[in-house]
Order: sequence, then C-alpha cells, then structure tokens
Amino acid sequence: MATTLAKAADGADTTEYAARIEHVSKSFTGPAGPQLVLDDITLDVAPGEFVTLLGASGCGKSTLLNLVAGLDRPSAGTISTNGRPALMFQEHALFPWLTAGKNIELALRLRGVPKAERRGRAEELLELVRLKGAYGKRVHELSGGMRQRVAMARALAQDSQILLMDEPFAALDAITRDVLHDELTRIWRETGLSVLFVTHNVREAVRLAQRVVLLSSRPGRVAREWRVDIPQPRRIEDAPVAELSVEITEELRGEIRRHGQH
Repeated sequence: MATTLAKAADGADTTEYAARIEHVSKSFTGPAGPQLVLDDITLDVAPGEFVTLLGASGCGKSTLLNLVAGLDRPSAGTISTNGRPALMFQEHALFPWLTAGKNIELALRLRGVPKAERRGRAEELLELVRLKGAYGKRVHELSGGMRQRVAMARALAQDSQILLMDEPFAALDAITRDVLHDELTRIWRETGLSVLFVTHNVREAVRLAQRVVLLSSRPGRVAREWRVDIPQPRRIEDAPVAELSVEITEELRGEIRRHGQH
C-alpha cells in the first residue's frame, strides 16, 4: 500500500470530515527490528465533532495524533485533514522569555496576521480562555492551569478547523483539570472546532467527548467505539458518566489482558 499524507490543499475532498484516517499503519525500527505500533487504523472526525482516543499506555495514541498533525508519516495508508491542524501537548511549551500575549502573537505572526492586528487578537483569545488582563504576564507568573489556557489560546490562534490535544491536562491537579474540562467544552461549543483528544483517563474521555474510540494494546487497532449521548455540560461524578466509564474500563482491561497473553 502506498504511503501518502493528503491535505485539503492537495485537492482532497474534506467537506464531510475534519480528519480522515484510512487504513493507516505505522512501524518503527528498534533493536529487535521493525515494530508495528499502529495497524490498519480507519477513523473519521466529522466537522465540529469531539472525539477522544483512549487506550493503555504505549498503544500508539500519541503516534496517531502526530501522524494526523503531519509531524510524521504513516508507513501505510492515508491521512486527510481540512487544513493544517493545531496541536496542544501535555507540556504547555510556552517560551518563558515571552509574555502570555507575545506567545500567542508568535502564532499569529507565523500565520501571517499583520503586526497592527496581533495584540488585539491575542487579547481576544486570552479573554476567550478567561485570562483577560494576562497579556503582559510572564510564564513563571502563571499557574499550571493558566499556562495551559495560554497554550490553548495559542493553538486557537492558528485558526485551524481541527484541534489535536495530547493529554493536555494530565499533569494538572484534579480541581484544575475539572475546571479546564468545563472551559474546553465551552470553547469547543462556541467555536465549532473539531477536536481529537488523546487520553488514558476513561472518565475524562466520557466527560468530554461525543464519541470515544478505544485502541487495542500494541499494535494499536480500533477495538471499539462508543457514542456518548449524555447531555452537556457533564460532570466527572455524574451517574451516566460513571456508568459508561465502567463499561469502557472493562473493555480496556480486556484489551490489556489480551495483550499480556501474547
């Protein structure tokens, strides 16, 4: 199978999806030879859809996200996206010598936004993530949650139709993470973005997503999907969230057990 990475700019028809992953596999060469990390993944993300990728550590979730972002190429299969995705990592990756506002302006500059417009747009984005007035603050003056809000604003500054998020709240305490779940849900609903969100936290996946996709242990394959019809806003402790989380956790445990028997 030919290895290609298709983009909308190359003429791909992206009217019905924000991202399309078709029969994608990925191998890496290690000391023991080629290792298959992802095997024949097919997955679509619809415009405006929030999808979480869930699976045990090492199942290839982050690898798949990097492929969708264009940071690496699949060994087989094709990936098409509606424009260039924005990517947000677990680490905020802010430049400490720049203020919060200047970190956002950097993304705007790389996008070609005129200098005269950048500050105003940066302040609008800070207000969107509820950090109004933080334009001049340095990174060391911000809490962990505030830094992730700035990172989110910087991702939004890229004006992408799809936001890729690689466990962005994993390093935060439970209360801060809960608040940022609310903020992300609000921003997603206000902007109409498509979101592909990687996590190993089952309740986080159910709390946020319209659809949860479970990857099997290595090599990663789509093991099962769940449509989450629980109305937003949701809470981690809500009974329907807990009930679906238990079902998904049992399926995840089964995948881990099957992997351990190989």
